[in-house]
Amino acid sequence: MDLSNTHPASHPAATQLRWSPALWAALIVLCGVVFLDALDVSMVGMALPSIQRDLKLSTDQLQWIVSGYVLGYGGLLLLGGRAADLLGRRRVLLWALSVFVIASALGGLTTNGDLLITARFIKGASAAFTAPAALSIITTTFAEGPVRNRALSIFTTVGASGFSLGLVLGGLLTELGWRWTFLLPAPIAAALVVLGRKYVARDTHTRNAGGYDVPGAVTASAAMLLLVRTVVTAPASGWGSVSTLGGFVVSALLLGAFIAIELRSPHPLVRLGILRSSRLVRANIAAMALFGSYIGFQFIGTLYLQSLLGWSSLQTAFAFLPAGLIVVFGSTRIAHVIDRFGTPRLLAIAFAVLTTGYALFIRLGASASYVTLMLPTVVLLGIGFAIGFPSLNVQATNGVADDEQGLASGLLNTSFQLGGAIGLAIVTAVVTSHTGVGTGSKAVLDGFRPGIVVATGIGLFGLVVSLSGVWSERRSRGVVAENTDDFGPAHEEFALAGQDS
Repeated sequence: MDLSNTHPASHPAATQLRWSPALWAALIVLCGVVFLDALDVSMVGMALPSIQRDLKLSTDQLQWIVSGYVLGYGGLLLLGGRAADLLGRRRVLLWALSVFVIASALGGLTTNGDLLITARFIKGASAAFTAPAALSIITTTFAEGPVRNRALSIFTTVGASGFSLGLVLGGLLTELGWRWTFLLPAPIAAALVVLGRKYVARDTHTRNAGGYDVPGAVTASAAMLLLVRTVVTAPASGWGSVSTLGGFVVSALLLGAFIAIELRSPHPLVRLGILRSSRLVRANIAAMALFGSYIGFQFIGTLYLQSLLGWSSLQTAFAFLPAGLIVVFGSTRIAHVIDRFGTPRLLAIAFAVLTTGYALFIRLGASASYVTLMLPTVVLLGIGFAIGFPSLNVQATNGVADDEQGLASGLLNTSFQLGGAIGLAIVTAVVTSHTGVGTGSKAVLDGFRPGIVVATGIGLFGLVVSLSGVWSERRSRGVVAENTDDFGPAHEEFALAGQDS
């Protein structure tokens, strides 16, 4: 069945909980994209110690296997999100997936650390276009409310499944050779290109009238690339070094130039008015905290289990697996919970659970029981992510016009990646500074414990942001109650939207 000439958004099922085969086919392909991204990230995470030994990389160099991907992803997401709106979501998705195929093959075949990092950067750059394109196709296809919440819960559940499966596959493939963790995504991405051409609806229109905001695209991409690069190199260069301070200053200048360009451009890359939504802003800040805390924890947790306790990559994969399984099974029901309680309260609960999980891991020692140390943390992280990740996707895209869904998706994914880069950089700097030149278990633990404290602190920051959202919602509802006394409850939703703008 060829659905390339149909438009799922126009199908009546797009507003109903019973969906047509056309909608299901499109959703499955789009879920395949997030599945691939999650699979790739988790597999490589399991392979890091093996890569370090094989290519003889230092901890700072090893960070670039992760940070190279983050640099390309976080640096180009704004451009990728807006490109989806302007050039066509389907077109951007398929071209970027094709680049992903090439980069995956390059990473699996190279024998040089620098080339491996380059391949990771290219994969991150391609994901910067596929992720917002896939998410914006979903949010423009399914009507806002229960239908979209259901679609997004399926989308995030599949992503969690990819992450969970990637942990196990990463462990298994690393036993055969870490290169297989880079090669496997290539045929998956190639298959998605073929299926996407067949089942994802063709773009009915693009917003290119009047030209593109080329100066805005150049300054935004340059600012984000330089900012992410400065953050990830700061632990090695020093936070007070000339290169680090200079990088932050130039990034700020480029960002200022970008804002000035956007205010004057008739067709801005980023309509700054979208940031007037307090819910969207809080969702993006919370996304930074969510990913920043977790990436820092995962980096330490993986090195702790494999380098200090001597676990194999497969054992490490199974150690993290319960969190992924909880997200897989928990996210399937989160749409109904979001409909009932709203995203602000769920995000506060999610960060409270996550922060508790990180805090429990501070007890790590030279010898530890998995059941008493690792398992409680992993279970709590699974619960926190099952609640928090879908809630962030819903909160960041609700109330946004269809022609700016790519922008909203790009902003959210940028926040995830920038938060991950900052969190990993800070945690790495803390670990390195406390470990020093020591290689014994005591020196390593002296570095790991403060790193976990930092991850916990980032989680606490996310909790504060989420609680501010709960307080803001209650205040808005109080104002709405006063303003709608004379108009009745049917007026309340509109008034709430006005309070939030």
